[in-house]
Amino acid sequence: MPANKNLLVDAAIILALLLVGAAGYWFSPLLLPKSDVTANPDAGCDLHRQACGATLPGGGRVELAITPQPIPTLRPFDIEVRVAGVEAKKAALDLAGATMNMGYNRADLTASGAGRFAGSASLPVCVSGAMSWRATVLLETDRQRIAVPFRFDSPPH
Repeated sequence: MPANKNLLVDAAIILALLLVGAAGYWFSPLLLPKSDVTANPDAGCDLHRQACGATLPGGGRVELAITPQPIPTLRPFDIEVRVAGVEAKKAALDLAGATMNMGYNRADLTASGAGRFAGSASLPVCVSGAMSWRATVLLETDRQRIAVPFRFDSPPH
């Protein structure tokens, strides 16, 4: 009887590990979004002062605007993404600390017509002072996922 009990415990552990692995694989795009195309933003653009854009490889353009400016911490701000030359079905903005993990912070944006998506988000405060952020626009089309990472700094709080 003890041999059967050990076999059941071993089988349960293996099943649990397989389930954890499958769940990690299934939910990993939420934390680490995969993209087929990555574009670099225009040089020298400052999201604290203006909208910033990027030309997509193969044509098209993405522009990100955040208001109010400068971008506040701990207060909601508005996000607008404008897409031209590509038909995006979905859009989101992923906010991640460039040098420190600040947890999952993604805003799904709502289509508002003519290649425009809008939503709101807020930045958490970094207790260590100033913080560098990566605001990645994530777009889904019929054939590909596009990521455009914009960088900005938040002042010490």
